[in-house]
Amino acid sequence: MKFGKVAQPELVNFTLPETHPKTIELLNCFEETATPNVFVGCAKWNKADLKGFYPRGTKDELDYYSRQFNSIELNATFYRQFTAEQFEKWKAKTPKDFKFFPKLGQEISHWKRLQGVQDAVNIYLDSAAHLQEKLGTIFLQLHANFGNKNFDRLQNFVLSWPKGIPLAIEVRHPDWFEDTVVFNEFTQLFEEHNIANIIVDTAGRRDMMHMRLTNNEAFVRYVGANHSSDYTRLDEWVARLKEWNDLGLKNIHFFIHQNLEVESPLLAGYFIKKLNPALGINLKIPNEENSQQMTLL
Repeated sequence: MKFGKVAQPELVNFTLPETHPKTIELLNCFEETATPNVFVGCAKWNKADLKGFYPRGTKDELDYYSRQFNSIELNATFYRQFTAEQFEKWKAKTPKDFKFFPKLGQEISHWKRLQGVQDAVNIYLDSAAHLQEKLGTIFLQLHANFGNKNFDRLQNFVLSWPKGIPLAIEVRHPDWFEDTVVFNEFTQLFEEHNIANIIVDTAGRRDMMHMRLTNNEAFVRYVGANHSSDYTRLDEWVARLKEWNDLGLKNIHFFIHQNLEVESPLLAGYFIKKLNPALGINLKIPNEENSQQMTLL
């Protein structure tokens, strides 16, 4: 994931912003939950990107990946439409508590830009539904040039989205964040319709660290910079998620990217190891038995 990449990450102030007041207000409406639902994963499972993660001789990458992590941010569905049969195969290969968090296709978000997309959305959902109980939150990533002048399109999309199917949305254009009125307008829309407002932690776009949750789900896309600061940044996230959990956050979906994806499993393992005691959970630490094989570049 190259979005937000910078040449000198050591010059970036990675300190997490304070929790948005509206997030505190929202979470205070929920009962405190001692044990949240936590899903942590990478964006891909293929050997070409996750070099060193798979033991020698691994033949089925998804089978192995899904026994190390409990989820995947499924970016492959952005680039092409998969058949219902393919979703069924993925479902059959993975453990019962594994979840897929698939991205809506680029035809919907980038080519048609949310206009006249009902048929494409229905085809997508008909296929993805074959994941059944393993279908996590579907997410929409809008193009970086999709600004707030397109608010009506975004609103119509949200209003037409089928109720009962969890959805998260990532807006990228700076205009969504720079104008307080605009920011409040679209986040209120999300809150009213139970849409998760995705937080992106990447070096070059600190405005996307808005810390504004819009439902009882923290959907975080974390992009490391292949720098030592990646680990201290994750330490801060552990503390922040503990804070939100204490306020009433129930669902945590945290996906780790890297400019060089080979290190994503390393970061994820570190994150899980720190998150387990903080939240009183017991997620498997991925590839722990083979960790000596994985070294930082």
